[in-house]
Amino acid sequence: MLSFLENVPLFKGLPADQLGRIAGIGVSRVYRRGETVFSDGEAADGFYVPMRGRIKIFKLSPEGKEQVLHIMGFQEPFGEAAVFSGGRFPAHAQALEESLLIFFPAPAFVDLTRHDPTLAMNMLALLSRRLKQFAGLVEQLSLKEVPGRLASYLIYVSDRAHGAALIELDISKTLLANVLGTIPETVSRVLGKMATEGIIEVEGRRIRLIERKKLEELSQGASFYDEGGGAR
Repeated sequence: MLSFLENVPLFKGLPADQLGRIAGIGVSRVYRRGETVFSDGEAADGFYVPMRGRIKIFKLSPEGKEQVLHIMGFQEPFGEAAVFSGGRFPAHAQALEESLLIFFPAPAFVDLTRHDPTLAMNMLALLSRRLKQFAGLVEQLSLKEVPGRLASYLIYVSDRAHGAALIELDISKTLLANVLGTIPETVSRVLGKMATEGIIEVEGRRIRLIERKKLEELSQGASFYDEGGGAR
């Protein structure tokens, strides 16, 4: 448990004794594929860190339309913001595959932060990163066309892999389309056009970023369409 916790961004830089206390309050929970971790509006009694598997964080419109906010994976905490506000979870969380999560109860964890300023500062840094991610999501869905959203996502996956040119999509096109606020057919069409333009190479779920600069331009709003509305 300690070797796992010391590499979680939230716990970076903490001494071994503090990590030991954090491990002492953690509870292992296994969720089956499709199982709900928590629901929108449910009392926030703690937060989670995945040891295995992936978790989808999403909102549902009154009409039942789903908007994915995050896909959380190995060592990526989720549910922490609501815990510190003393409120309720603002979204749904569901296991995309069988997942092993470490659950940290809110009262015990908040008590630990009172005695360790490093832990409190790490939590502030994590919440700041989440706020930046949400701001980026709002910008993508409201201001960018689908090619720009897709380019931003490919760059994000590459950056998460330390700038790797060869990346692998670990979610289906249907789920990716949901994340981008579009439909799978549009994702396939834009990926195909990017490949035709020599910007990327696509082999199943493996994508090689050939012209990263062009992707960056698209992510910043460069046009990818002609006047008739088709990809150019």
